[in-house]
Amino acid sequence: MTSPNAQPTKRAKLTKPAKRADRFHLTTAIPYVNARPHIGHVLEWFQADVINRYQRLLGKRVMFTSGADENSLKNVQAAEKAGVPVSDWLDKYAQIFQDAYQRLGIELDEFRRGSDQTKHWPGVQQLWRATDQAGDLYKKTYTGLYCVGCECFYKPEELVDGRCPQHQESPQQVSEENYFFRLSKYQRQLRLLIETDQLKIVSEKFKKEVLSFIDQGLEDFSVSRRAGRARGVGVPVPGDDSQVMYVWFDALTIYMTALGWGYDHQRWLRFWPADVHFIGKDILRFHAVYWPAILLSAGLPLPKAISVHGFLTADGRKMSKSLGNVVDPFQLIERYGLEPVRYYLLRYIPSHGDGDFSYDSFERLYTAELANGLGNLCSRVAALCHRAGLAGGDGQAGADQLPAFSPQVAARLDELELGEALEIINQRVAAADQFLSDTAPWTKRVEAQAEVLRAAVQQIVQIATNLRPFLPQTSRAILEHFRQQRVAALAPLFPRLEQS
Repeated sequence: MTSPNAQPTKRAKLTKPAKRADRFHLTTAIPYVNARPHIGHVLEWFQADVINRYQRLLGKRVMFTSGADENSLKNVQAAEKAGVPVSDWLDKYAQIFQDAYQRLGIELDEFRRGSDQTKHWPGVQQLWRATDQAGDLYKKTYTGLYCVGCECFYKPEELVDGRCPQHQESPQQVSEENYFFRLSKYQRQLRLLIETDQLKIVSEKFKKEVLSFIDQGLEDFSVSRRAGRARGVGVPVPGDDSQVMYVWFDALTIYMTALGWGYDHQRWLRFWPADVHFIGKDILRFHAVYWPAILLSAGLPLPKAISVHGFLTADGRKMSKSLGNVVDPFQLIERYGLEPVRYYLLRYIPSHGDGDFSYDSFERLYTAELANGLGNLCSRVAALCHRAGLAGGDGQAGADQLPAFSPQVAARLDELELGEALEIINQRVAAADQFLSDTAPWTKRVEAQAEVLRAAVQQIVQIATNLRPFLPQTSRAILEHFRQQRVAALAPLFPRLEQS
């Protein structure tokens, strides 16, 4: 390790990946496992899963990864409060998060735990050694205000009435000797990369926020803590067992160890860098500033994009157990079904902004766009086809190859604007419904009626094709139904809600 005033040494030469264009890597954030998944997690997971499915449908080899941030003091405190050993707590809650993905119909390729000493720790220590070899690590005594909830130090001017702006709790004053990373060294380089979209931050609002933070002046930050204060949890610093790595240096490396960094270099080479990180706005600084600076220090390629979503409130108020307005995503799914909840979060909650959940807005959207919109259109056309004896296989809708994504929808997906893509699809549903009303096929003779219905079926197949990343089960049911040899009547895809 170097001293604060030492001149940086020559950067380590590491093999850089030559990633092929037919491969795609995306991640969700690496959550703490100190509590059960909440609706904010589910929003982010659905967003990432849409892009996962979209890229696979384009024919790419995709790696979709996540994991558990386990080497955190807040996890230790949660275990102590519950009166259970930390290792038992981590095992239990890491499994809860893995099971949650499965319950939501989201298939990860890798879920990497921070406690994995075989497939995670070696990679973290390898990255540490690379940044140390670059002269970017040094040890010093530091006193600062530390928020356990955020796992980071705050400057006094960053607090709101003396409290953490995220958790509204007073931070602890901590004084100890830690290793620091030379973040200040990379200020100009980071600004240029973000300003020119070489590291793209979606949306523009969050890009400006990061640039403003950089322009205030970057300060070196702590990347370790005393092993004693960490209660023995954490990846040991190479060559100094008295220190373990600070949570962000450790947890963010999961993005690479999930691919093989540190134990399967060739596998990592095939998929790094990440094409997109999906995160919440509260951890933007760590992903858009700290993480790329560490990678620059190690001589490694940066992620291509960071997609940032906002926070969810309930009925206009912050979700709180004391207010009794916490929305359990799994109870919501049990009540309304998986795909209606998925649609609501992707359609109604801004892809890159704050959103508000209410049961009223949920039921209005369900009724207007799913039951009376998409569902009614499909049932209406299926019934007309059935009465006319229309063979779906006689038209383009029954061809072996599905149409491509609509260019407008594909463009919004490429830009990670999921809500806008669904808005376009919803407009197509309304247009198809209007087409039926305008042409009134039930008033026409057999041949003319068949021509109109084939056109209507073709529109439905295009809509269902566009919906595949968003509503995989529903789109599959629609495509299978309208591509069968004889189009039969169709049971409601989205039954009308009972009035409570």
